[in-house]
Amino acid sequence: MYLYFSKAAFQAAFCFVHLFYLLSDMIKVGIVGGTGYTGVELLRILAQHPNVSLKVITSRQEAGLAVDELFPSLRKYVSLKFVDPEKAKLDKCDIVFFATPNGIAMRQARELLDAGVRVIDLSADFRIKDISEWERWYGMTHACPELVSEAIYGLPEINRKQIKKARIIANPGCYPTAVQLGFLPLIEAKVVDTNSLIADTKSGVSGAGRKAEVHTLFSEAADNFKSYGVPGHRHLPEICQGLSNVAGKPIELTFVPHLTPMIRGIHATLYARLTSNKTKIDLQMLFEERYKNEQFVDVLPAGSHPETRSVRGSNYCRIAVHRPQGGQTVVVLSVTDNLVKGAAGQAVQNMNLMFGFPETLGIEHVPILP
Repeated sequence: MYLYFSKAAFQAAFCFVHLFYLLSDMIKVGIVGGTGYTGVELLRILAQHPNVSLKVITSRQEAGLAVDELFPSLRKYVSLKFVDPEKAKLDKCDIVFFATPNGIAMRQARELLDAGVRVIDLSADFRIKDISEWERWYGMTHACPELVSEAIYGLPEINRKQIKKARIIANPGCYPTAVQLGFLPLIEAKVVDTNSLIADTKSGVSGAGRKAEVHTLFSEAADNFKSYGVPGHRHLPEICQGLSNVAGKPIELTFVPHLTPMIRGIHATLYARLTSNKTKIDLQMLFEERYKNEQFVDVLPAGSHPETRSVRGSNYCRIAVHRPQGGQTVVVLSVTDNLVKGAAGQAVQNMNLMFGFPETLGIEHVPILP
């Protein structure tokens, strides 16, 4: 006896099975602090992620307000309302992102981890392993130092294996991502003097966050260019920690950030000196080999000059390496979008790794131009 299925019935059955598979593979996501630039970028990305179900978004100040009322760009994508953190059932989520100021995640992470929830912190609470160093730079007592040693630094190009098994991720900062990816091949190959590294970096004003401050007002930031934090910037110890781990010894870095009159973008111009016995190395090949299997690091052809607009809205880091006049100084140009690869996009990249999804899922956005 043979059973006959019409083409329409077969297609319906296939769609049902496919839908069941997708639903069974969905993860429940919560976001703490969804009202800043990083938070709204995280919402933009997660709302389009095929394996994510957004369950809760917290904001004490905006509790009860519809997300798309505060951010009209999310109409028809996010139908949730902001919830007071005290009433949010974050323990029912599979993973919670903290898009909060420094000092928030460290007070709530332990309870979530105990409930079996994974955590990705986009602030600096778990990035620096030396607690006293963290407290010196951030001016507060760490509320959860016992978790700092467990937290995995979420730069996939270095810690991919550890990220896959992690319960808690310390998502890297925007400057540290661009700087470390730029220096990484040189330090791994031990071809430069790690006692004289220089990072001359520029950021758009969104890097300062979505808050009212005089220096980010349009009339202050537009048609202007300035450095800041030259005596010491909070991202310096994070960068030094990461590069020192790669070098296997302490490195010395001069780090000078600048504010530029654009909304998004990081441009890092990095300088290093070749050691005397490595002057014949093919730098272009070194970078191409190191990143040939990295989906989100694009090594440009020799002689290129990457632009911040070439990565706007995307999770890409574009890199070019130069050796001016064939001398001993190496110049690396590294550009990222500070809100995507420098924050929310990289956080989702880490989430994909943690849950066994394709690493690029939901973050293969083509850069926006113009």
